[in-house]
Amino acid sequence: MEILKKHKSFSGFTCFGEHESEATGTKMNVSWFMPDSKNPDHAVIWLSGLTCTDENFITKAGTQKFLSDNNMMLVCPDTSPRGLDLPKEHDSYDFGSGAGFYVNATTDGYSNHYNMYDYVKNEVVHFIQSKGVSKISLMGHSMGGHGALILGLREANLFSSVSAFSPIVNPINCSWGQKAFTGYLGEDTFHWKKYDACELVKLGKSRNEILIEQGLADDFLKEQLLTRNLEVACQESGQKLIVNYREEFDHSYYFISTFIEDHLKFHRDS
Repeated sequence: MEILKKHKSFSGFTCFGEHESEATGTKMNVSWFMPDSKNPDHAVIWLSGLTCTDENFITKAGTQKFLSDNNMMLVCPDTSPRGLDLPKEHDSYDFGSGAGFYVNATTDGYSNHYNMYDYVKNEVVHFIQSKGVSKISLMGHSMGGHGALILGLREANLFSSVSAFSPIVNPINCSWGQKAFTGYLGEDTFHWKKYDACELVKLGKSRNEILIEQGLADDFLKEQLLTRNLEVACQESGQKLIVNYREEFDHSYYFISTFIEDHLKFHRDS
């Protein structure tokens, strides 16, 4: 990891770096917070949403004081490979650049680079473990909430806890997910199910507990996020799920910054 810049922040440093990725075949950008101890007790991976980069959360959410006070590391990977020019990659905000959807692509061209599932599971986790941290949690927002849920359910032994803000919980049944999965995984919807939190729960994937924060003034709630579908799947399977519906809150970082400390406490105490 090459550090490009770093800033003193409370009792630690907020850092921005890049490295060569085996999973994507490109350079990948990563931001992180490291407490001054350089021996954190716990690390949290944040997965961002559509159009975001590695910088959105770490510059907007205001987590550094809590992380510093609790000797926790935070790592924010980018949302897709960069520097490529694949077919349709840059045509829209909800597919391609900035919209990797945390899957391992199988379609022509994309399969060589858009392997964000393996990138997070292997390379981001390895970066954290190289700092001597063994307890790792996952959280994310929107598309990144989807990523946190599928990784947390499929890799339950790797991540100690999972939470999400405004996650896309049932992508096979919303237009964002259908567009992305067709482009990355092909037309056969059978192969989509392993990247859908609702389907994974129905198939018996589980973990100790899932925490979700959802604003009721979120413009995407009814057509894209489909939170209720995950509630039903968890009720039927016995998966413990906490969904906090918040009146008047929307899909923005104003919402995230309001409740982020609650989620960090959830992960700290997991």
